Amino acid sequence: MSSIDPSGTIGYLGPRGTFTEQALCSQADLAALDLQPHGSIVEVLRAAERGDVTYGFAAIENMIEGSVNATLDTLAFDAEELLIQREVVMNISLNLLVHPGVTLSDIAHVRSYPVAYAQCRRYLADQLGHAAIEATNSTADAARELAESGRRDTAAIAPKRAGEVYGLEVLATDIEDHPENQTRFVLVGRDGITAPSGHDKTSILIYQREDAPGSLVGILQEFAARSINLTRLESRPTRKGLGDYCFLIDCEGHISDEVVGDALRNIHMKQGNVKFLGSYPSAYGSAEIQEANRDGMSSADTWLADIRSRIR
Repeated sequence: MSSIDPSGTIGYLGPRGTFTEQALCSQADLAALDLQPHGSIVEVLRAAERGDVTYGFAAIENMIEGSVNATLDTLAFDAEELLIQREVVMNISLNLLVHPGVTLSDIAHVRSYPVAYAQCRRYLADQLGHAAIEATNSTADAARELAESGRRDTAAIAPKRAGEVYGLEVLATDIEDHPENQTRFVLVGRDGITAPSGHDKTSILIYQREDAPGSLVGILQEFAARSINLTRLESRPTRKGLGDYCFLIDCEGHISDEVVGDALRNIHMKQGNVKFLGSYPSAYGSAEIQEANRDGMSSADTWLADIRSRIR
């Protein structure tokens, strides 16, 4: 696990009661820091980039909705100093919060963070198809604004914790479309690369040198040839022109591993523009595969050194 400055500050998507706060507080060392809520994910990451906070903590991927683009694009294109230090995966349970006594038939508006209500499409269509869906900056913001407004024709989709914080009642629990719903969060900071744990993940952004047939295959072959497992592959527009894409890749292993370093060195040589986003402890995956890769590389190095020793 990454070493945390105990005197540091950490920015997160507020207000109190967000899933981000819950995930952050599941890590004892992070929960002990000075927690500073911000109004948006972009604000969190910009504050960390400027040094206004020591760390930023933000959602980056949801099992149902996929990438959280605000996090992904800020790290990929806007932040120059930030590196991912840790990932945290948390089970997500979404709930319909209302003022006490409100029933489904009373509800004409449902408010929440877009990524959250998108995970409840089936429930909303079946139970609240007549209601208008409205966006807020976070799930907890939806709960806080509902509590402050006193409106009895409105519900918020938010964590139970937000209902407890803002005095709302849970009208329906676990309304997400998939009960195994999970969200992945990342801790980012400016203070270097996390030391290898033996069970790590590396994230990179690759710009193609040219858009040509087989260019992506060429990138992927560097990982396949070394038995490096990819845990994520996603294309993103480069913002330079329509049809111009780069690739975000997460792979198992640490930049200090010879096999990973060798793959990235070759990709950089062939593509020219590779942005390193961090090596950090993995929240899931197979440590055995990574160990086997390291052993395989060591064995290959020994074999090659033996052959070279015979050169006269």
